[in-house]
Amino acid sequence: MSAKTTALTVLSAALLAPALLVAPAHAAPTPPADGKGGPAKAPQAPAPPVSMSTVGGSLLGQPGTQVNLLPGAPALPTNLTGRSWIVADAESGEVLAAHNAHWRLPPASTMKMLFADTVLPGLPKEQVHKVTGQDMDGVGPGSSLVGVKEDLEYSVHDLWLGVFLRSGNDAVHVLSAMNGGIDKTVKDMQAHAEELQALDTHVVSPDGYDAPEQVSSAYDLTLIARSGLQKQDFREYCGTAEAKFPGKQEAGKPREYFEIQNTNRLMTGAGGLSPYKGIAGVKNGNTTMAGSTFTGAAQQGSRKLLVTVMNPDAGGANSVYEETAALFDWGFAAAGKVKPVGELVPPKSADTSSHGSPAQSHENNPSAAGQGSGGVGTALGVAGGVLAVLAGGAFVVNRRWPRGRRGRGEDLV
Repeated sequence: MSAKTTALTVLSAALLAPALLVAPAHAAPTPPADGKGGPAKAPQAPAPPVSMSTVGGSLLGQPGTQVNLLPGAPALPTNLTGRSWIVADAESGEVLAAHNAHWRLPPASTMKMLFADTVLPGLPKEQVHKVTGQDMDGVGPGSSLVGVKEDLEYSVHDLWLGVFLRSGNDAVHVLSAMNGGIDKTVKDMQAHAEELQALDTHVVSPDGYDAPEQVSSAYDLTLIARSGLQKQDFREYCGTAEAKFPGKQEAGKPREYFEIQNTNRLMTGAGGLSPYKGIAGVKNGNTTMAGSTFTGAAQQGSRKLLVTVMNPDAGGANSVYEETAALFDWGFAAAGKVKPVGELVPPKSADTSSHGSPAQSHENNPSAAGQGSGGVGTALGVAGGVLAVLAGGAFVVNRRWPRGRRGRGEDLV
């Protein structure tokens, strides 16, 4: 590593160091005074491991911020507090900057991206299922729910809307039952994570509900999102801002429907935020153990970026979105002005003899969201006529594999 690179890395880490000492919102309360009249000691946020996975490049296994700025490159935002984050080019896979990229942390509902990428291709969207009480066994207390009810029928299409828009753990459990049960689904997800080389990820529950040893990383979540975005149905579900979801069904009457809205605030502008220009998904999450997590995809011009932020220490429900937006802004401005610090590796089975071909949908019905029993409204206009989401198949990630590379720890600097 050059002296210039080292200096930049240390400088960036130094800028972020004060933020990393702030206690997270879900930390234990401050202990009382020490009994000797002294002030109480505030709990410290945990430090990242000294050594982490080097999948994607050796720099990604180092703690702290990794960035290699070339002349004219903008400085990284100085107000970042996420314990872990990453900015990557969605198509080339180049990692433009990262911070504790392989730190294994609770993922919350961002785990649903892996659930969808694993299970979605095997369940036809037109398939209808009558929900039983057993289907929803094990939905954790306090779970986010879309409102699935026992003894009512739902299409697979309806249930995926519930997963992506409302992060419905009830919908996840029903789809898992249709996939052969929770245990089988967890095994399927773990196997798929390993195929993607998302080796920081350990799956315990398919919905991301807090569980001991359930972890992922910013690097892995970005790999998973990139894989999911190859699938047209995945793109369109995660890029849907609002939809109608089936409600009560009374004999002799048309079924009732109710409105649901995506909980991704960068898409909808909820919580006082402005929709992010070019946002196209992907998934947010929040639990006691994980704090706030978010993986987003956005496009400006021909550039498509993926950003993942895990557990900002700054308070407030918007912090994860604000830090994601700041990293998007930096990534779009820095494109072509930084030397990559790593790469998103291809799946184990990928053909890396060439750069690959454009992504193709393998869904049975490529027309996707916008049809089906509930009807779908994708996010369309915001102020100035800018699209808030590139839905309807417009956001296509044509993954390119580096020729001849398998991506297991090479130093790219």
